[in-house]
Amino acid sequence: LGLRNQTYFTLQGFSHLAALQVFLFEGILLMFLITMKGNFLIIIVATTDPALHTPMYYFLKKMALIEICFTLNIVPKMLVDLLLERKVISFSACALQLYFVIFFITSECFLLGAMAYDRYVAVCHPLHYNVTMNRRVCLHMVITCWIAGIPLSVGLTGWLFSYRFCGSKETEHFFCNIAPVLDLVCSDTYLFELLVFIATVIIVLIPFILIAASYIQIIHTILQMPSAEGRRKAFLTCLAHLVVVTLFYCTTGMIHLKPRSSLLANSRKLVALSYTIVTPMLNPIIYSLRNKEVKHALRKTFGRRQL
Repeated sequence: LGLRNQTYFTLQGFSHLAALQVFLFEGILLMFLITMKGNFLIIIVATTDPALHTPMYYFLKKMALIEICFTLNIVPKMLVDLLLERKVISFSACALQLYFVIFFITSECFLLGAMAYDRYVAVCHPLHYNVTMNRRVCLHMVITCWIAGIPLSVGLTGWLFSYRFCGSKETEHFFCNIAPVLDLVCSDTYLFELLVFIATVIIVLIPFILIAASYIQIIHTILQMPSAEGRRKAFLTCLAHLVVVTLFYCTTGMIHLKPRSSLLANSRKLVALSYTIVTPMLNPIIYSLRNKEVKHALRKTFGRRQL
């Protein structure tokens, strides 16, 4: 089948778990609602409470927005498919979904790097923090993170969907990602796969190396602090970000560093499920649950109601 005849794809999703479809629907719906509530709460309190008008919470607010958009791009369609027997997606809708997957993953990678730099300046150069991380710098960093995802998304999506597709229209995945769509291409895709690998190295490994370098400096600075309490506070300000970075990069890198990876289709789905559903849900919990500033802001914003 050529491009003109390929009007839709069938998303196999979790068809191999037919007996668990309702259970999966309920579990994913619950995680989706927790994700939406948690990330929206972060945006609301970081916007309304003056005490949280700092670079750290400014970046955290933008991260929450990315998580909301990324989740909305994938999960509602997945939930509908779990209840339907015929799980189809149009050619154009699949291309659009893939575009936003690449865009938000790229933006999040760079934003995690920006957040690591913010923590580096806060811990290693506290006297210069307010000057270095002023409003204008933070705004430019966020704009750069968002813009960085556009050329890659347009280029990879346009190239992939310009190929001829042959054979089965069935993709072994629950959303349109590079690897499952690439499996349907009947042309030689060596150059495309090479570009995907190079792009992934740039958007995943380079920010990760920068984050690692920042944390080497941060840990070195923390260990030199004379006060045990000071060391504890400095470490706690960075711990949440470290956990989120580890979760995100381990799962994303595993999937995207090799488009046609050696992972079995079902294993690929489970890994993808972790960064499309679990990580966006855990991020606001990791950043906020043990954070006194956020808890105090939530009480101020929503009164005495228990959240």
